[in-house]
Amino acid sequence: MAIPIETFFLEANTLGTLQARIQQMIANGILSGRFLQGEKLPSTRRLAAHLGVSRITVTLAYTELLANDYLISKGRSGYFVSPNAPEPPKFDQRPQTEDRVDWNRALGQRFYDDSWLDKPEDWAQYRYPFIYGQTDPTLFDHANWRLCALQALGAKDFPALTADYFDRDDPQLLEFIARHTLPRRGIIAGTDEILVTLGAQNALWLATQVLLTQRRTAVIENPCYPALRGILHQSRCHITAIDVDDFGLPPDDIPPESNVIFATPSHQCPTTATMPLARRKDLLTRARELDALIIEDDYEFEMSFLKPPSPALKSLDQDGRVIYVGSFSKSLFPGLRLGYLVGSAPFIKEARALRASVLRHPPGHIQRTAAYFLSLGHYNSLIKRMGKTYQKRSAIMEQAIQNCGLQIAGKGSHGGSSFWMQAPKGTDTEELAVWLRDESILIEPGQKFFAGSPAPREFYRLAYSSIPADRIAQGIEKIATAIG
Repeated sequence: MAIPIETFFLEANTLGTLQARIQQMIANGILSGRFLQGEKLPSTRRLAAHLGVSRITVTLAYTELLANDYLISKGRSGYFVSPNAPEPPKFDQRPQTEDRVDWNRALGQRFYDDSWLDKPEDWAQYRYPFIYGQTDPTLFDHANWRLCALQALGAKDFPALTADYFDRDDPQLLEFIARHTLPRRGIIAGTDEILVTLGAQNALWLATQVLLTQRRTAVIENPCYPALRGILHQSRCHITAIDVDDFGLPPDDIPPESNVIFATPSHQCPTTATMPLARRKDLLTRARELDALIIEDDYEFEMSFLKPPSPALKSLDQDGRVIYVGSFSKSLFPGLRLGYLVGSAPFIKEARALRASVLRHPPGHIQRTAAYFLSLGHYNSLIKRMGKTYQKRSAIMEQAIQNCGLQIAGKGSHGGSSFWMQAPKGTDTEELAVWLRDESILIEPGQKFFAGSPAPREFYRLAYSSIPADRIAQGIEKIATAIG
């Protein structure tokens, strides 16, 4: 890799001859870690022209650096940072300047939220990763995804790759969502009622920003997806958290001043409870009585391997008051960041305008690649393969949990990818998680899923989406031993 010519400049306050100053400039770049071993330097002619000095001056500086083993010369290829050059120190090399800004006063709004779930970047290095929402490389269809990505790079798809859609989406992806994905959930929608988003979280943010103000009230489940509370706090709306039971959100507990209700009927997050059909109808009735809207997060409906999924809440809606959130990131891979919103055209129009003002549209190449992967049947094959694997892992985990005497607080009646667990009273699962990490075991403490303080500390989540089946039982035994 070549070092950009713009990186080189002579400090006005440095002393010595031009040759010495050039030599010092390059040596400092290497010592500071800005120039890495093996990187190519500009030619003597090009650097001389850039700095406004004679070529012989640069040549002499390079020669001195060659003698000191800072650089090496590769014949006609040019000069490179030597593999034997001094390595930069490991400590923080940022200049020790004093920050004189009062950031408590300067920050107009606060977005940082410590309720985010902690998911180690090196989770795959752990032997027992009972961690939720990560991709299992043994299940993902690398070959066909690569082929679809290459197809999307072809000349025929050049406009889809390079065009500025502004507030529009890839027509092929929209068509697949409208004609294939949504009908599987019983939903019929036109393309003007669908908006592609950067994952489900982006969809929730867009819906929140469009629908909620400081004078409106949002209803959330308790416990719930932790990031949702952070999204709602950004809108400065009033938030009411309602405790869920074995069947999800109880409609009768929704207060009369509610404006927008957030629910996960198919797989309640994180308890995995499935809302029965009768309660779904009651929820719609309650929303109609309050003239409230419902945001339905259908984040894991594809993982219904125990029995067919219940109809989406949106499919039962006769009033247009349900806004549906779907995602391909959970079933494909989280780094994809591709989801969608489905709602009445006036709502989608506003959400589309907001998206355009913030990020215009998700990248065209990603949309077209996903469209090919979906339309060529690779996605359905992947879901079937994942369903069979998850069903096996779920059965092994449930049996291991029973054998070890651990308590399941919630499991999906249709499937899913995790168990919601409850440790004995008095157990702090955050402390338990820290201890288990040293044993190469990852679990998710449950405190951050709950609203209010103090939050229950004995709950935790065990996922089987990313752990091999032959390690599940041994991992559960180790967790049971740690809980004691």
